[in-house]
Amino acid sequence: MTMTSDPSMDTIQDSARAALVLEDGSTFTGRAYGATGSTFGELVFSTGMTGYQETLTDPSYHRQIVVMTAPHVGNTGVNDEDPESGRIWVSGYVVRDPARRVSSWRARRSLDEELVAQGVVGVSGLDTRALTRRLREEGVMRAGIFSGEALFEEGPGGRVRERPVSDLVAEVKASPRMAGASLAPEVSTGEVYTVEPSGEFAGGVPVATVVAVDLGIKAMTPRRLAERGVRVVVVPQRSSIEEVLAVFEGLPEGAPRGVFFSNGPGDPDAAEHEVGLLREVLDRGIPFFGICFGNQILGRALGYGTFKLGYGHRGINQPVLDRTTGKVEVTAHNHGFAVDAPVFDGSGGPAVSTAPHGGGRYGRVVVSHVGLNDEVVEGLTCLDVPAFSVQYHPEAAAGPHDAAYLFDRFVGLLTDPGVWPPRLVVPDGPVPGGVGASDGAADETVADETEEKH
Repeated sequence: MTMTSDPSMDTIQDSARAALVLEDGSTFTGRAYGATGSTFGELVFSTGMTGYQETLTDPSYHRQIVVMTAPHVGNTGVNDEDPESGRIWVSGYVVRDPARRVSSWRARRSLDEELVAQGVVGVSGLDTRALTRRLREEGVMRAGIFSGEALFEEGPGGRVRERPVSDLVAEVKASPRMAGASLAPEVSTGEVYTVEPSGEFAGGVPVATVVAVDLGIKAMTPRRLAERGVRVVVVPQRSSIEEVLAVFEGLPEGAPRGVFFSNGPGDPDAAEHEVGLLREVLDRGIPFFGICFGNQILGRALGYGTFKLGYGHRGINQPVLDRTTGKVEVTAHNHGFAVDAPVFDGSGGPAVSTAPHGGGRYGRVVVSHVGLNDEVVEGLTCLDVPAFSVQYHPEAAAGPHDAAYLFDRFVGLLTDPGVWPPRLVVPDGPVPGGVGASDGAADETVADETEEKH
């Protein structure tokens, strides 16, 4: 099937033409945007209206072609302050209507110039609404963008012609799938580095020391911890438990310490090293917090399965219920996989299950955060070991600040472990017979404390 987003595209000069080809044979034609050539990846869409620079530089988008559902992209250009890593990680970029000029005093160059400079192949002028609807109906799939010499070939009589769609589809089908891909090693830091406490805590004794395992970490995440007085030592994905524990050597007896697993790309089912490392952390009772990929790794370490979502959650406007406060947060998401853990009990309340791994040695677990669009697991809280995680991005780069309190919750776990685990609250009051439901006043206190942190 061939879909052309705009009849005027037929008049585009050959040098400007570009095609987006899906593995099912669907073809969308448009105009080359950014670098020309060919690129391949899993085709996904992001619903964010802002924050395209943070999206492009998020390592979690490694080996993915990103479709922006917002129709107008690029008006604020590119600056040197907002990147979430040292490079653009998306494998391709698809927009409807790129800005013709930059309109921001912070901009240093245009988005198109940045894409060209970093060799990112893109396409514009597509009907991104039709494309997004197709992905929602059929699910994400592999795709390729072709422009310049990659789109054309020499035909009979030496005449240049567009390559047959069947040839382009064959190239797309030969590209790697996301399922089964271990990608964190490709995006992780190669060297250990430290982010010291900042703001009012700068120069003082850290309130805690945290080892952050970089599975594709966004730059804002260690900054959020540093703003709360935490010294963050970022280590490579390949790190062993001995290397993690070595960071804590020399700390005073009883000094707060913890481990953090970051966001990152790939299939959690392929993350065997990361799962093994986290079990070593849990076995030692070291407080743990995970974000996004880190949430999936915690789920697997506890013995739950993971599965691939039909088209994933990607954007900065996703509603999530935090069952420890009974409040709904608007949150930033970027995930195509989810944890398969019990969400509801027989009465429709939060299910408390025993972690399957190791005969239940990690005790009870509750799904602490639930996606309100599809009831997907968006957070896990361990009730008998000091560990929790969320599937979304509380660092708010880009995105809302509703979930920033999670960093406070982690610091509280590090500095006052006696407060763990947090009680569960539902909008109408404590969960009957559930975790922490023994005293309604206590539940109100938890809610009030979290309100102050917001």
